[in-house]
Amino acid sequence: MGVTKSDLFTETQNELALAAKAFAHPARIAIIEFLLNSNSCINGDLVNELGLAQATISQHLRELKDIGVIQGTIEGTRVSYCINPRRWEEIKTQFNKVFNQYAPPTPDDCC
Repeated sequence: MGVTKSDLFTETQNELALAAKAFAHPARIAIIEFLLNSNSCINGDLVNELGLAQATISQHLRELKDIGVIQGTIEGTRVSYCINPRRWEEIKTQFNKVFNQYAPPTPDDCC
């Protein structure tokens, strides 16, 4: 079996890239912001809040759920979602490690 492109990178780099990909849509950012502000929601709340179709919202929720940043509970025919605090902190820590590596150069050191 050959080497895949993901094999060239660390597990953390691959995880961070998947998270970045999941965050790379404005609707998903809006969903995350809504969940952060409300701490939970019913799927219908997102339809009213964002003005997107139910099927579109569900697709974006699935992307966010696949990386574990949100979690949901089923209550009859309704699904309630919230931020997964453990996974949120993991992703936040991974991004912060990358961002905190930057040390601004002096004006003479910049290209």
